[in-house]
Amino acid sequence: MVQRQFPRPAEVFELLQFKKPEFNGRKRRLDKALTIYDLRDIARRRTPRAAFDYTDGAAEGELSLERARQAFEDVEFHPSVLRDVAQVDTSTTVFGGPSALPFGIAPTGFTRLMQTEGEIAGAGAAAATGIPFCLSTLGTTSIEDVKATNPLGRNWFQLYVMKQREISYALVERAAASGFDTLFFTVDTPVAGARLRDKRNGFSIPPQIGAGTILNAIPRPWWWYDFLTTPKLEFASLSATGGTVGELLDFAMDPTISYEDLRIIREMWPGRIAIKGVQNLEDARKLASLGVDGIVLSNHGGRQLDRAPVPFHLLPTVVREVGQDVEVVVDTGIMNGADIVASIALGAKFTLIGRAYLYGLMAGGRQGVDKTVEILSDQIVRTMKLLGAHSLEELTPHHVTQLERLAPVRRS
Repeated sequence: MVQRQFPRPAEVFELLQFKKPEFNGRKRRLDKALTIYDLRDIARRRTPRAAFDYTDGAAEGELSLERARQAFEDVEFHPSVLRDVAQVDTSTTVFGGPSALPFGIAPTGFTRLMQTEGEIAGAGAAAATGIPFCLSTLGTTSIEDVKATNPLGRNWFQLYVMKQREISYALVERAAASGFDTLFFTVDTPVAGARLRDKRNGFSIPPQIGAGTILNAIPRPWWWYDFLTTPKLEFASLSATGGTVGELLDFAMDPTISYEDLRIIREMWPGRIAIKGVQNLEDARKLASLGVDGIVLSNHGGRQLDRAPVPFHLLPTVVREVGQDVEVVVDTGIMNGADIVASIALGAKFTLIGRAYLYGLMAGGRQGVDKTVEILSDQIVRTMKLLGAHSLEELTPHHVTQLERLAPVRRS
């Protein structure tokens, strides 16, 4: 028989700790987020559908994005045991400089559309954490303002070679003058992908307000208050070039881009140059032979060619073939620190996060981006400790198996 007694208040309060109420709504929401998907759920609740879908969506049937995320989930880890992992080192060097973590913030266009703090929140979080921040040609904060936000940190610039080449050349010169150390020459956008969510939402840039927009905005007045009471949404680094936003978008996509453009830009740029949007081994080999500093395996977050190759699947082969000559970076589909650890183990020098950063931004501005970095950092450290790896250098292909869900059809 169990002996029973009347509860003693002092003993009960030893077992129960009452949580102090948090009156700051933003902090309360973010404190509950344990994963990037949690931040995505918060972002979806707080952002008008058209703006959220512009961020969350991909091209056509969105198969490229779905497959990229699935590829990371189809990973089997192989841990080593009985290793002292009380401390692990997550720092690395990439493109000639340091990063406290093996990921940086990817370039994203029209970032202030998602939340008014935009690139300032991303650059500020990167500065505080010691990771690189990459500004897009189609960013909504200027090159100079990003530098002012992250004056001592690493700033990178992503370049679209525009139809009016002089616009692109001027951006290269401004980024160099502002001390940006690496240029991402983007090659996967000869034309824009078909982003069907935007078309179904009647979404345009700049946003046009219709009855559906108003109805969807009613439960989100804070977003509209920020949008309507802050500086005009525009391509900040292109604001002096003339033309409407739509015309500038059209200028940004040029089907005539070629290796000659790469040669010209490379001669202009004094820092490191990486080619973003590489999606096959043949192109990786050719670019490596030209002596570029890096290759970013990317299908543009699934926003260009649907059914494009999965960058994470390409990674081992490309690293094996050209990894001694160039630094290989991977993006698209990263939603967990374990995705980053798996990429480093398979030979990536570095990774980039796009939507994961934007979900945090939409969920809570600068604090939300800080939360994104915190979640991914914690997941990286925990995964490394459970694998028995003290540093990124100790991660090897032996730690990872890429499980096959999609395999090429064997033809006779």
